[in-house]
Amino acid sequence: MTIRTTKLSTIFACIALSVFAASASAQQPSGDTPSYGPELEGFDYPSPVEHFAFTSQRQQLQMAYLDVKPDKPNGKTVVLLHGKNFCSATWETTIKALVAAGYRAIAPDQIGFCKSTKPAAYQYTFKELAGNTHALLAKLGIDRYVMMGHSTGGMLAAHYALLYPKEVSHLVLVNPVGLEDWTAKGVPPIPVDEWYARELKTNAAGIRAYEKSTYYVGQWRDSYERWVQMLAGLNNGPGKKLVAWNSALIYDMIITEPVVYRFGDISVPTLLLIGQKDTTAIGKNFAPADLKPKLGNYPELGKAAAKAIPGAKLVEFPDLGHAPQMSDPAAFNKALIEGIATP
Repeated sequence: MTIRTTKLSTIFACIALSVFAASASAQQPSGDTPSYGPELEGFDYPSPVEHFAFTSQRQQLQMAYLDVKPDKPNGKTVVLLHGKNFCSATWETTIKALVAAGYRAIAPDQIGFCKSTKPAAYQYTFKELAGNTHALLAKLGIDRYVMMGHSTGGMLAAHYALLYPKEVSHLVLVNPVGLEDWTAKGVPPIPVDEWYARELKTNAAGIRAYEKSTYYVGQWRDSYERWVQMLAGLNNGPGKKLVAWNSALIYDMIITEPVVYRFGDISVPTLLLIGQKDTTAIGKNFAPADLKPKLGNYPELGKAAAKAIPGAKLVEFPDLGHAPQMSDPAAFNKALIEGIATP
């Protein structure tokens, strides 16, 4: 299936291709950090990984995905969209709860992430990623589903519900980014090359420190380390430069395509699941010192989003951060399953 081809500028393509060429040489593993392939080869997922081959922007691509079916199906499907620093595998406990409740769970790795293709050149837009996901679901013959997204996946899920409202029975947004326009608030323009330089420095220690602070509110469990090593190993492998380049392009997409202005146009039943101690804001590190504390105020942002989205229901987790589905899966799964059971 072919998705809309987007014309890339000559300069953009040349830069991207040079990055791709540089990525061909293997990187030496750092310290005790594992080294995984550019499509996360060597890292095992909790369920069998399937692949969807398709054409997009004149390229042959493949999207990895999990398709977990229940023993006692209720006839409903939930599509789970991962965040920027996550993969479909990180939905593990949520998928188990959904399947136990009778739901079929589809969890793709978006292009540029995890076990999916990392193109040498790709014009990332939320419309493009939503179209890729829509093509996957059409291929699977699924035409009605709950669309759930976390973090950047929440931003994508909101765009998806705007583009394909007839297929979406419920929209679930889990600590989504994009609840505010960082550029309008004063985050300065960030060139893609600057994002790329930052991403090349990604390592396990930095990932762990950020996740402990922002995702888990200063708390740490041994079970979280697996996801640190997943990201660190991907960024420490032979595709290091290609991984970093795609990550830079994706950050640029996130910060330049705010969805907050379209919340009033969302027409499907919406559930917001918000950890109240989250402080996530893309580009915060680049912001002026006096602006940083004003960004990523999720207690305010969640309430504002619930007010802006017609008929939205808000569930707040007072003591949780950016990843409530991982910090307190029991409370999160209870709220989720109750929320999507209602018409």
